[in-house]
Amino acid sequence: MKYAMNLEMKGRRCVVLGGGPVALRKVRRLVRAEAEVTVVAPVAVMELAELALTERIAWQKRGYEESDLDGAFLVVCATDDAAVNTQAAQAAKARGVLVNAPAQPSLSDFTVPASLSRGKLLFTISTDGGSPALSRAIRQQLEALYPKSFGNWLEMVAALREEQKERLATARDRERFWRMALDDGILQLVRAGRLDEAKEKVRNAAHLSGTQS
Repeated sequence: MKYAMNLEMKGRRCVVLGGGPVALRKVRRLVRAEAEVTVVAPVAVMELAELALTERIAWQKRGYEESDLDGAFLVVCATDDAAVNTQAAQAAKARGVLVNAPAQPSLSDFTVPASLSRGKLLFTISTDGGSPALSRAIRQQLEALYPKSFGNWLEMVAALREEQKERLATARDRERFWRMALDDGILQLVRAGRLDEAKEKVRNAAHLSGTQS
């Protein structure tokens, strides 16, 4: 069983070896996480080249060199040469750098689960490599069940939570409030994109909870 966690990547140096579709998928997610990404590859697919042109990533247009690992927090070994991936992974581990090798799981320190993000709301699905197809199927179900409106709703709920901290002084009051505020009816409003109505109902729940405390 793997140890699940959400890792802060902002500003951390990540090196992606390879310029193909697998490398691109890894780069996309690292860029979204605000990592500092360097791609090392003699050639790269168009989207990676475009990311380099817009300075969202750095691109070293050559083969791997061990010095590429200097200062790295994480390395993705995604070249089409298994020997190069192995060499880089071993060098990275000797330096204490985290390794992900998509085509060679035995070299990896971690795997990257399938994920769905709705703003700061993040769902991850992993089968520990048993069935990537099942992970994708579950992700598609989550896409339908949790539309983009849930990302906006999370921001609203976080603000409401801050508002209620002083008004609902005890843990019991807060628990009662959230049971009322996040019932199925309100979540159905969020699912339908009726966020203002949902917010009003939450405020009413806060008022009712306060009168009952």
